[in-house]
Amino acid sequence: MATAKGEALIGIDLGGTKVAAGNIHGGALKELLYQQVPSESEDPEETVGLITGMIRKLMDNDVAGIGIGVPGLVDKERGIVYDVHNIPSWKEVPLKRILEQEFEVPVQLDNDSNCFALGEYRFGAHSGEKDFVGITLGTGMGAGIIKNGTLIPDANRCSGEFGNIPYLDGIYENYCSGMFFGRTFGKNGEEVALEASKEEKWAIEAYHQFGMHLGNGIKTIQMAVDPRMVIIGGSLAKAKDHFEAFMWKSISETPFPSTLKNFRVIFSETEHVAILGAAALCIDS
Repeated sequence: MATAKGEALIGIDLGGTKVAAGNIHGGALKELLYQQVPSESEDPEETVGLITGMIRKLMDNDVAGIGIGVPGLVDKERGIVYDVHNIPSWKEVPLKRILEQEFEVPVQLDNDSNCFALGEYRFGAHSGEKDFVGITLGTGMGAGIIKNGTLIPDANRCSGEFGNIPYLDGIYENYCSGMFFGRTFGKNGEEVALEASKEEKWAIEAYHQFGMHLGNGIKTIQMAVDPRMVIIGGSLAKAKDHFEAFMWKSISETPFPSTLKNFRVIFSETEHVAILGAAALCIDS
């Protein structure tokens, strides 16, 4: 673990609508902050200022490093964030340099889905599992790939972008995230889940369709990466009872049924895993 000052780390999870930040010591979250990202903001400096203010509240003499997960492409070596999803003004932001100058501790950046996977690897119920894909299902669909106990190295910063693979009349993200419910039913996933829990037939069918699409996405991941396990997190994972059976029905229709013998799909139970994973970027960095 980085030890520039002490043993504590700060983890930041930057979303399209909110920022979550935490002070982590010994793998445990000691303090947690949330802040909404102004929806009308067109200036990336405003969001950077928001992040800086949150870090300042969590900062103390024991903090050895800061890790940040962002929903976009990241040049990890140079610490530059490109094309953040849902924040159109973030085209090229040298976030590492800005924060290191401000706080004088090492700063590490990565894609938020990579942070989810890393958080599961370091702190999750299946910590130490060396071969899995972590999928985040929320507003969009993201993924991080752990191979041989490390995040898979990539040439152009886009490994795990399965959501952008063409599928039907769009891409997987259109069908395997909250976008599916918004596009098809005009509601978000949580609203549809609530109706499904009331035995509304249309909502039950909506999640059955979602499960089939997600199963197809997982089959594509199997063909591309062949992991031992897939770990699913994000807001839509909470509705698993409405779609899990249909997800598996779709997965079972693989052309290579023998690959399912030891294959597992697990739903994350790790609280604040994205923050923990962001902080874990500083471990052994």
